[in-house]
Amino acid sequence: MDDILRSQLVEWAQTYNDTAYFAEDPIAFPREFVSRGASLKDIEIAAVFSAHFAWGRRAMIVRDLQRLFDEMEWRPSEYVEAGEWRNDDTSIHRTVKWSEVAAICRRLKEWYVWHDTLEILSQAEMRVTIFGQKEDRNAPDKKINMMRRWMVRDDGKVDLGLWKHTDKASLVIPLDVHVYDQARALGLTRRSQKNLGTALEITDAFREIFPDDPVKGDFALFGYGITH
Repeated sequence: MDDILRSQLVEWAQTYNDTAYFAEDPIAFPREFVSRGASLKDIEIAAVFSAHFAWGRRAMIVRDLQRLFDEMEWRPSEYVEAGEWRNDDTSIHRTVKWSEVAAICRRLKEWYVWHDTLEILSQAEMRVTIFGQKEDRNAPDKKINMMRRWMVRDDGKVDLGLWKHTDKASLVIPLDVHVYDQARALGLTRRSQKNLGTALEITDAFREIFPDDPVKGDFALFGYGITH
């Protein structure tokens, strides 16, 4: 990586790691629960659904998350615990139906019977245990890695830093089509598949710049997207 690109990525990461750019973003919802002094369980559940809905235009994501938390009366853990989840085939967000929300609530309820936090779940374990998806060692798991970024990074800016037992150096870039296109344009990957291997390659490229916090590079890619 040449010095010009390195300097530009550092500049973007520093500039866009700022809540001013994330007021209308899925992370605004777990942040709202933090500001309300909510329990870790409330915040984790809010983060699960906020990440799960993070697909499409941000205005639409925010609108539909507002609807979801209104349904929960802004008490996610109580809603999950009660077991009286809305469960029908009506769409709540794009192809996500209320029945899918109910299924995630059921798995969360089962998990919290025996555990106090989701932090101990790996990316692969969360995919199966909470989101109910089949095991796939090649899946980039963008939403899960984004949620893990929110919960682990602790620089006191955009991310929440509530999971204290996970090393942020172990985090993986949340990879979707837009992130891939931006990383490819910057020469951070040449791989053609948008899979976990590509996410790890992009993460390793940022590890050259931010060795202890490679996913800080996610803000640099966000900055490239805004400026280009």
